[in-house]
Amino acid sequence: MKAFRFIHAADLHLDSPFKGVSALPPVIRDTLRESTFRALETLVHTAISERADFVLLAGDVYDTADRSLRAQLRFQRAMETLAERGIPVYAVHGNHDPLDGRRAELRWPDSVKFFPAHEAECVAATHPLRGDLAFVHGWSFGTAAVMESPLPLFGSPRSGVYNIGLLHANADGDPEHDNYAPCSVRELVRRGMDYWALGHIHSRRVLHDHPYIVYPGNVQGRSVRETGAKGCYIVDVTESGRSVLTFRPTDCVRWFVQDVPIDDMRGEQELRDRLEERMRQCEDEADGRPSIVRFRLTGRGPLHRALGRAVTIRELADELREWQLRRTETEEGAAFVWIESIQVRTEPELNMRLAAERNVFLGDLLELSASLASEQGRSLESFCEEALSPLLAHPKAGAILARLLAEERDDWLKAAETTAAALVAEEEGWDE
Repeated sequence: MKAFRFIHAADLHLDSPFKGVSALPPVIRDTLRESTFRALETLVHTAISERADFVLLAGDVYDTADRSLRAQLRFQRAMETLAERGIPVYAVHGNHDPLDGRRAELRWPDSVKFFPAHEAECVAATHPLRGDLAFVHGWSFGTAAVMESPLPLFGSPRSGVYNIGLLHANADGDPEHDNYAPCSVRELVRRGMDYWALGHIHSRRVLHDHPYIVYPGNVQGRSVRETGAKGCYIVDVTESGRSVLTFRPTDCVRWFVQDVPIDDMRGEQELRDRLEERMRQCEDEADGRPSIVRFRLTGRGPLHRALGRAVTIRELADELREWQLRRTETEEGAAFVWIESIQVRTEPELNMRLAAERNVFLGDLLELSASLASEQGRSLESFCEEALSPLLAHPKAGAILARLLAEERDDWLKAAETTAAALVAEEEGWDE
């Protein structure tokens, strides 16, 4: 077996729209909208600088089936750059960019291989001087919603050579992603490949080694749900067939979620100083990249009452955002740290257990809250859907509310619980 190096990337989502950014300052908005293309450029540069023998792209190159012409042209330019350096690319289409989507009639380099949907095709990854390095077995989504396992479409691995399966799929049914092209790690192992290059899951995961079954995650985070470094894997294969993985970041904007306890804080100045400190930490962790952060204020303390006023949080966030914009304008090379939001999850200093014992109504309310939070959220989900049914039925607001409900209902319950306790404490004249 010959030693070689390849890059495994997935989920480029080129030209992702980044919904809700139109109201942002131009420097923030434009950086976000360009970020997926910048990540592609970094991926190409990485392949060249690391002297990769070939590149694997495991689906969702584009963000939508009706892919924009701009995205296709930028991707074409990237493929031409790699072709000029003699680096082949092997790509499959995923559920976001299936083969039946709208495509422009473009000319692609001969070194770029897009795999079909009717069956998994096997092609040799060949070096002009060293011959066949590996065999790549790839399969693409023909339509957006593939609900059956594609593994029966794959042939057997070739003997005596390193074999790679290239697939966009949900292995072992990750509940946070659509269960498209479902398969199991056990089934993947049984196929006999040396490496499964997967896409679809946007977090970096190694599900198995010997053989390796790998999700590299997406190359650029697109929301606060996709935090941390995003990028690709460089895979070195030794003459003995052993695989060595090295992660390499490609993102140009990094997302963070930061929990900030208020337990020891006595006033708004301390909170502002703490948030500014955390913003500088994000800047350091982002290694010079622009970053976007969501702050979650937690804990119990006297500052809780002041944070109950929405205007306080809004004014604090606006002031810190303006400070960041001034920094980017006045400090050469400064990368912005933009506050996506500040969420309040704090609690009053009131002891909830003792308060429930002192007030029957509050005790019953907290018991109901605990019941709704149990059963893995099913009771809470039904309760919220019933309470919000008129809004959920609205043709436009319903879809937005349903998404917020799925993401934030636990936070809403906690906020309602602490608000009720604070109101009872105020009414009863208890000291917090």
